[in-house]
Amino acid sequence: MIVKFIKLILHKNRYILEITFLGTGTSQGVPVITCTCEVCKSLNEKDKRLRSSVLIETGLNTFVIDAGPDFRQQMLRANVKKLDAVLITHGHKDHVGGLDDVRAYNYFQKKVIDVYAEKNVQEILRSDFFYAFEDDKYPGVPEMKLHTIDNNPFLINNDLITPIEALHYKLPVLGFRIKDFTYITDANFISEKELEKVKGSKVIVINALRKKKHISHFTLDEAIEILQQLQPERAYLTHISHQIGLHDEVEKGLPAFIRLAYDGLKIKI
Repeated sequence: MIVKFIKLILHKNRYILEITFLGTGTSQGVPVITCTCEVCKSLNEKDKRLRSSVLIETGLNTFVIDAGPDFRQQMLRANVKKLDAVLITHGHKDHVGGLDDVRAYNYFQKKVIDVYAEKNVQEILRSDFFYAFEDDKYPGVPEMKLHTIDNNPFLINNDLITPIEALHYKLPVLGFRIKDFTYITDANFISEKELEKVKGSKVIVINALRKKKHISHFTLDEAIEILQQLQPERAYLTHISHQIGLHDEVEKGLPAFIRLAYDGLKIKI
């Protein structure tokens, strides 16, 4: 029933999505501090990766998925003047550590920023950014309104957002589908039931940490296997570590419809 409802909404509301990859790196980013491997020393800008996040402009809303420690730098680099909401996949620091900087949008937009997260993630945010949720707030602290989400579709100003539940080792995390675009990061397992929500997406983004097996992230081969099963028109790999190899070399071995995402990449759907 939920899948039929989603397909009906998708059919009735078609518009162009503009997606900007704000960051495509893993928790340490690339280059990694003190590392002297060929990837970290590469002069290719596509081998330089901030922590993973995407900007999505729907025509109705402008929002980001995750706001890690590089959030300020990313928003300046992409010249993002408007922000309506932040969607959070999970509570790890590389995905929430930059939320303090929404206060610039508070100031210039004269409004609170809506943050959509599961209850357990909200507990982390209330702890990490305790000063933003005190009754007697210090002037200038970030103003965030927390909205509780779970594994059910929800609306942001008529934009339908469909959560995709996955596992990050033992930690449940959320990916999100917006129209024909699906974004999943920090996962190493997605059930068949949840993959049904992804099917039909024209563009899918999924994490691929490295080539070697990892306890909590899809490997390159595992990500490719899932994408070959789903067969979107286009697919992009994100949350990439320096261990995967040089961007240009890795791309040579990928199926034609799959590319490595890189910081600053813009796509339209």
